[in-house]
Amino acid sequence: MANQVQLERPVSQSRNISPQPQSGVKTILLHVQSENTLEGPLETALSLARACDAHISCLHVTPIQAYAALDSFGGIFIMEDVLNAIGEGDRELRDRIEKKLVKEDVNWDYSQITGDIPGQVIGRAALADLIVTSRQPTRTDFQGATIGLLGALLSRSRTPLLIAADDGMAPDATGRALIAWNGSMEAANAVRTAVGLLKLASDVRVLCIEEDKEEIFPSTRLLEYLSRHGIPAELKIATSRPASWEDDFPHACLTSEAQQMKAAYLVMGGYSHNRISEYMFGGLTRSMLAGSIIPVFMAH
Repeated sequence: MANQVQLERPVSQSRNISPQPQSGVKTILLHVQSENTLEGPLETALSLARACDAHISCLHVTPIQAYAALDSFGGIFIMEDVLNAIGEGDRELRDRIEKKLVKEDVNWDYSQITGDIPGQVIGRAALADLIVTSRQPTRTDFQGATIGLLGALLSRSRTPLLIAADDGMAPDATGRALIAWNGSMEAANAVRTAVGLLKLASDVRVLCIEEDKEEIFPSTRLLEYLSRHGIPAELKIATSRPASWEDDFPHACLTSEAQQMKAAYLVMGGYSHNRISEYMFGGLTRSMLAGSIIPVFMAH
């Protein structure tokens, strides 16, 4: 009789071990704008890249309108003096960023191109997990208002934005996270796209500002969803409105909550371009695009 070989099923001890959560953020597109707006987004991207073991892809877009002009007959010509000045400034900016990144413990690359700013950023973001940018435009005379660029990125890209805080402080990916929740599809999509980052948070709080909306997802379902991803969260419902907050209650409420819990960043949904001028949470999307004391993770 042939020898019988008994296969033993190995006993795994992994069930009793809690592995470190891994973030789904692996490619960060850093939108490089100007010298004045560099520090906040760069430090934000570096902080996230270290925590998530992610690659930083730097993209600096020079708008073609910066050195092209129309003559009286409708022709387009290039202003060489302006072109040379812009080129020198772009090279200095790139040198500064590369000298800093080469000293950091992250993987990175740098691209310098000319074209339409929103279009180029959106195109490169197609294979990125996150766009890190700031509120200030590169050149206000060519690009338009800051909210216009952020609105374009928010509406046309399927990649979430992380907008650096006004003071330039980089978020701690392992710190506390605040979720702005109103039960909308936009808010739900923002949470889904932020799951990879939320897994790293030490504490997650959901602030629900109740509204009369259709297609509402109950807050308890949100907590169940997060729990299935291994993200415990605390729910807080805001209903009372102090008299001093009547004009912009949601923005003031979120700002106050973020300060009290010392949140590292805020997760929220945002409307698309055809509704960007309308109100969400009484104008919360526009308020947060205009300014915030903490970094804002925003997705449509």
